[in-house]
Amino acid sequence: MSIKDGPRANKSPRQWIFPLSALQQAPTPYPVHKFLYDLARGVEFLYRLGTSLKLPSPALFTAATWLHRFYMRYSMEDFHRQDVAASCIFLATKTEECGRKLRDVAVVYHAKVSGIAVDQIPTDSSEVDQYQSNILLTEEYLLEAICFDFTVESPHADLVDLFSAGPQDLVLQDYAWTLAHDSYRTPLCLFFPPFIIAVACYTLAQRLADGPNSPSLDARISFAAPSASLPTPPSHKAVSPDQTRWAIDFFALTEEGLGDVAEALSILLEFYSSQNLTANPHLATVASIPPPTVASNRERLYSPVSVNPPHPPPLVDGHTNNDVSGRTPSSSHGGNTPGKVLG
Repeated sequence: MSIKDGPRANKSPRQWIFPLSALQQAPTPYPVHKFLYDLARGVEFLYRLGTSLKLPSPALFTAATWLHRFYMRYSMEDFHRQDVAASCIFLATKTEECGRKLRDVAVVYHAKVSGIAVDQIPTDSSEVDQYQSNILLTEEYLLEAICFDFTVESPHADLVDLFSAGPQDLVLQDYAWTLAHDSYRTPLCLFFPPFIIAVACYTLAQRLADGPNSPSLDARISFAAPSASLPTPPSHKAVSPDQTRWAIDFFALTEEGLGDVAEALSILLEFYSSQNLTANPHLATVASIPPPTVASNRERLYSPVSVNPPHPPPLVDGHTNNDVSGRTPSSSHGGNTPGKVLG
């Protein structure tokens, strides 16, 4: 079965898929690696807001996608990432049917920035009033940036399809879910449709679960595998004869699709390897995995820590990833942060 005929074929948001070269034209005065670092900080702040507001995971992923799309059209010099993150969260509460009052979002925003407990913020706080105004003003530009297109698909839905049809390996599933969650800290959602990101996360999760002596990423995503057979329609829920190629066979990926998976894997691994592994040793396992061989002339999107002064994982005004709840709310497969799963 070709992905063109598959159950999610009509949901791939091709109108929102940019070429990788578009990063060079993004309206930012910063080098690409600095721009992506600040994007990751914006997503981290967004996750913290959404988690405190007890939003379901789909709302967080929708909001994170909008944040990435927003900054392909507007500069961080003109719109602070925290205002944009809060506006994305507020809009997502409306479109994902998990409504929250504007003032509640503004109160949590104030609490995260100031370090004050939510219940200690006065009801007549002028700061909260200002945050409300910032959210509403930014929302006007956000709606324009996303062209009033509120439909967002995440790789998590495709992972659920893979989990349902494939081997019931809970460790692998937890790895894949976590990697998909972290994929929003990168701009992958701008460059690849959700099913490609899902395959990349699933394949990398297999490599993590199988260990360092298992087949390489190149072997797992090669176009011609010795043990590969004709794919069985996913609706039959048959197990692939080669488990390392389960996701590849499930979507019957073409050579072009496998090239996209390789590129997505490379970007994910660049992101992990750019983190401060001394401060975050739990990321060392995934960061040490050799990326697939990709025939690409692009420069690295993320600067290696060994080249630049070490920096922590994406920060939110002095807070590290450890400040985020270990599990995303309302997630049927967990959604652990790397510190909980990748250790």
